[in-house]
Amino acid sequence: MLLRVLVSTLWLSAAMLAQTVQPVIVEYKAKADGKLALTNDTLVPMVVVLEPKSFSITPEGRGIFRPLDSSIHVQLSSMSVRLQPKQTYYVFYKATADKLPAWFTVYATFSNPLHSDGLDVRIMLPHTVYLYQKQPLTEAEVQVKNLSYSVGSRRLSCDLENEGDSLARVQSVKATGDHVTGDLAGFPLLPGGSRHIEMDWKESTSPSEIDFRFEHFDLKRPITASTQ
Repeated sequence: MLLRVLVSTLWLSAAMLAQTVQPVIVEYKAKADGKLALTNDTLVPMVVVLEPKSFSITPEGRGIFRPLDSSIHVQLSSMSVRLQPKQTYYVFYKATADKLPAWFTVYATFSNPLHSDGLDVRIMLPHTVYLYQKQPLTEAEVQVKNLSYSVGSRRLSCDLENEGDSLARVQSVKATGDHVTGDLAGFPLLPGGSRHIEMDWKESTSPSEIDFRFEHFDLKRPITASTQ
């Protein structure tokens, strides 16, 4: 039994590194006409089932998935694929929405076609699509709230809120101080959505400014330090 668990664990670790969906994120204006690549880099065949899903994003950045909204229309060239060892297969798709902006994820579920009495592993990998509106988000529609820096914990936090109806991507978040900077990766900011941001600051001197970089503007705010 211990050997079976060990083998299953090793297979799971290898499998998690051996299947890919590329690209992970794509962006389109108004409608999508794209493709995704499914790759099986193992030495055994794999079955892949594709399922489009809608999602929302919590302020902490966690995706909450649900069945595809009826207002989003996705056509896939294949809904399921059998991949041979070391094979890459391309799935083409078209997507439109009754109202823009819109977004969805195509989840690709990889599994071994041969079921066993032991552990059956299924690996779900996402391909996320954003359909943008014509008019971009403006600086006036974005608010930075609860911005503070704790000297004791050396931690910067704030809430970034999108008060408009447009989808936008924060390309980067950068805090600056005396000749030092701190960076966070970018993320989508959904219409009416918010994102809670926390950043560790390793320098002894406090950061003085935070900069949110969007495609069409930079949003900069001064930072006030607190001893709490």
